[in-house]
Amino acid sequence: MMLTPTHHFRDLERKPEYLQPEKCVPPPAPGPAGAMWFIRDGCGIICAIVTWFLVLYAEFVVLLVMLIPSRDYVYSVINGIVFNALAFLALASHCRAMLTDPGAVPKGNATKEFIESLQLKPGQVVYKCPKCCSIKPDRAHHCSVCKRCIRKMDHHCPWVNNCVGENNQKYFVLFTMYIALISLHALIMVGFHFLHCFEEDWAKCSSFSPPTTVILLILLCFEALLFLIFTSVMFGTQVHSICTDETGIEQLKKEERRWAKKTKWMNMKAVFGHPFSLGWASPFATPDHGKADPYQYVV
Repeated sequence: MMLTPTHHFRDLERKPEYLQPEKCVPPPAPGPAGAMWFIRDGCGIICAIVTWFLVLYAEFVVLLVMLIPSRDYVYSVINGIVFNALAFLALASHCRAMLTDPGAVPKGNATKEFIESLQLKPGQVVYKCPKCCSIKPDRAHHCSVCKRCIRKMDHHCPWVNNCVGENNQKYFVLFTMYIALISLHALIMVGFHFLHCFEEDWAKCSSFSPPTTVILLILLCFEALLFLIFTSVMFGTQVHSICTDETGIEQLKKEERRWAKKTKWMNMKAVFGHPFSLGWASPFATPDHGKADPYQYVV
């Protein structure tokens, strides 16, 4: 059986001499407690700004073009509350996904002192990442954008300017869900508004001129349809990944399963927290992932 380059590289990692801890400088001093996690990536920052701009554009059209000019106050109030609540939750989820440490492995910890502190038994081996000089836990992968190894890394998403990993997958799932919901809600309201304007005088169904109103509604319709499809697919992919307990990278690389198989419900609770509650739908509720086990580096 021929070894692929990936298999060959992993075999090298298993050799004790490959670790070469003497070539790793001591890890950098930890930052201040509570320091914010933020990736300084130009593309990711632009994508994050665009995400906020598109949500705020939808807010502008929904409120100033459709709801405020409406004579049906009950319709305007109910839809305004629902849309703004979903938009707020979507942006809050986006912030949590972007500013939460996704599960970064301490950088430069592949030192002789740290390896000795693991108290390895005969036959036990550890993995080292040659790119960030870190001892890699099982199921961790290196991200070239974050320049760190990330535990249970699913993928790097430029729209949240961060990796989706062990600590922030919940917020990313909520972000895709709430964006899909406000996109669907906006599409429904655009449809009703077009019908209303066709039945009534176009000059009275909006605060803007008829041509401007049509352009704004068409742009919102296109944006909502595009993001409804995109985020719905992402949401379904993430839920499937959680239920099967297999990250996107592991599926792509078809990595051999070396971890215990659990039920779908247990996998969901591992991501969203224990026990099941309304906190699952809140970006402000931090799931309890448990403390890191130092022996998770050992295989």
